[in-house]
This record gives sequence, structure tokens and C-alpha cells, in this order.
Amino acid sequence: MTPITFRRLVLALTLLCALVAGVIVQAQRATTTMLSAANAFLASLTPEQKKQATFAYDADERMHWNFIPDEAFPRNGLPIKDMTEPQRKLAMALLQSGLSARGYQTYTSIMALENILRAIEGGQRFKRDPEAHRFSIFGTPDAKGTWGWRVEGHHISLHFTVANGTTIASTPSFAGTNPAEVRDGAEKGKRVLALQEDTGRSLVMALDASQRTTAVFNATAPGEIVTNNTLNINPLSPDGLKVSAMTPAQRALLMQVIDAYAGMMTPDVAADRLAKIKAAGIENVGFAWAGPLERGQKHYYRVQGPTFLIEFDNTQNDGNHVHSIWRDFKGDFGRDLLREHLQASAH
Repeated sequence: MTPITFRRLVLALTLLCALVAGVIVQAQRATTTMLSAANAFLASLTPEQKKQATFAYDADERMHWNFIPDEAFPRNGLPIKDMTEPQRKLAMALLQSGLSARGYQTYTSIMALENILRAIEGGQRFKRDPEAHRFSIFGTPDAKGTWGWRVEGHHISLHFTVANGTTIASTPSFAGTNPAEVRDGAEKGKRVLALQEDTGRSLVMALDASQRTTAVFNATAPGEIVTNNTLNINPLSPDGLKVSAMTPAQRALLMQVIDAYAGMMTPDVAADRLAKIKAAGIENVGFAWAGPLERGQKHYYRVQGPTFLIEFDNTQNDGNHVHSIWRDFKGDFGRDLLREHLQASAH
């Protein structure tokens, strides 16, 4: 090895160590914020409210999840509507502790869409209520322990797991919108998940004819995200067009799709997601599309790598109802995190 090559190697390792150290510091700050927010929220609750909001970490309830209305999927946890105004502020602070500014704006906007949906449906289907979303704490929030929290209701399912005060699991993370685009009224034109939809379309439109033959696996989009609310998932087939077959410009567009989802989380969670993707090989990530390419038509896409899966589906309500999700093949609900923690600790 020449002296120049050795110096470059040392510099690369130094930069890598600095990056890892930065992510660890960010993670410590984020989990400290989560811990403080969770304990402040719990301290504000009455004994009866705590019974609704808290569960053992290993309770079956932690895996009991969905993104459909309460009437179709009875769920537990403390709903916003049963909180006092100070308690609501503390609950929102907890939600904010797991999300970026964009993510917090997105998820609170999803809640607010329930008002528009109620006006559209006239109360004929479900009780659309932006205050029906429920907050749950699993285990005892502690700087050294393992615990988690969840916010869930119609079109929202967010899960966070913390161990040893530094490690966070953040999947499944679901976001949906109905309507995907508000067609009438004061908020006409509003598209809460526009970034998720538009980045996917920009990528598929940037592909040449040969690449599209590989990426577009069906002329008709599935009527729902393929994994739905399945607990254990496996990679989907076909893989679509791999990053290794994309141009640099197309790869940049793919990273914009990934960031549309990862960027809704706090910087440490987003960095952790990207680090796992890169460690498994960005060239192994694939992009697949189903349905027409034109906006307004029913369509679906997914981004999938060895460790993760993103699904986006806009088919219901004649292509004006979005379901989207990020899943981790091994880490959903922090399952691999807890296993590693137990193996490393004297239990």
C-alpha cells in the first residue's frame, strides 16, 4: 500500500467514525426527548387514563395494529378526545419527539382530514373524528430499559421502540389520506402525501422504455398495499428495476422517493434507516410500479431492498385515496432490537 493510499484509507475511516459518532449522539438526544415527553404525558394522566394508555412491553397489544377506522378494527389506547387540553399538548409533544417538522405536519394533517372526510360522507359510513387517534405506552419509559410507544387511528400507525437510551426502531410506519387530493371547499387542491406520490411518479417517468419494461410489472394496480397489516412480511416479487441498472440521475430520484418517507422521522431515525439500506447495498434496491403512469389514474409502486420495503397505493375512491407504509423485514416493532439487547445483556 502506498503512503497516499494509506492516508486516504485513514481519512475515510476517520470520516466514517465521525459519522457514526454523530448518529449515536443524535440518537441519544432523540431518545432523551422521547423519554421526557413520554414521562411528562404519563404524569399528567389520571389512574383511569393510565389504564387505557399503558401496557406491558411484551403484551400482545403491541402487535395489534391496523390503519382502518375504529369501527372496523376496535383498538386500545387513550384517544385524544378523552384528554384535557394540557394532556393533548403533552401527547402532541410525544408525537413530535419521533418526527421531523415535515413528518409532524404530515401526520397532524392526516388527522385533520377526518373533518373533510366526514363532510364528504355525511356521516353515512364511519364516525370520522380527528380526535379518535389513540396514544399507547408499552413498558416503563426509562433511560436504560426497553420500552415503546404508539400513535394509531384511521390512516395513522406509528410505532417506536427504544432500548438502552440510544437505539430506536420506528416501523411499521403507515400514512394514508382520504381524499388524497381535496376536490372542493376551502382546502381544495390540498394533497397531504403529495411528496410520496410525486417522487415515485417522477422516477418512473424518468425511465426509458427498456427500463420501464422491467419496472412496470402490471398494467393494473393492486387494490391495496400488498402487505396490508400482516405481522411478518417477506420480500415481494418481482423486484422491479434495480438501482444497479439506473443512471446517476435516476438513482438521485430514487433517493428522493426514499427520503419522502425517511425524512418524516427525526434525523437520527432517518439516518439509521439510510445506514441500513447502504450497508445492505444500495445497488440491491429495486423500484417496481403497477398501473398507468398519468396522475389521477389508479397506481401503485414499491421500493424494496434487502432490509426494507416501501409501498404506496392510490387506487381506492377512483384513485383518490392513498395508503403508504415503510416496513422493516427484521426490525418491525423492534423485534430484532430487543433480541440483540437481550443477547448483549446479562439476562
